[in-house]
Amino acid sequence: MPQPLKLSQSLEDYLKMVHILCLENKGIAHVKDIATRLSVKMPSVNKAMNELKKLDLVIQEPYTGISLSPIGKKTAAKILARHFLLKSMLLKLGVSEKNATEDACKMEHILSQESLDAIDAFVHDKKND
Repeated sequence: MPQPLKLSQSLEDYLKMVHILCLENKGIAHVKDIATRLSVKMPSVNKAMNELKKLDLVIQEPYTGISLSPIGKKTAAKILARHFLLKSMLLKLGVSEKNATEDACKMEHILSQESLDAIDAFVHDKKND
């Protein structure tokens, strides 16, 4: 069985943004849009996309934009689901929308699966009897 991919926080953020933009734009993300949304410069995006291409997570063809490979879609969906789970928990605790979004983005990279499972149970009121 293949080892799960271990991405840096930065690459996870780029992959998540590609996924979000692909969902918004018929399956295609553009370097300029990624740079704008993440408040980074376009050379930084290009460097990250090259790293993600090496990992077979994104597909980038000249003049067509960036799309996710099948494994890229699966990986990005997991990252986005973690983000929404953590944001839901923070909102349920009464944290403001702005802070919940920012804090979830930070937390999504560091929590163990055990902690995420417990948060999922909390957010969805699952009983662990």
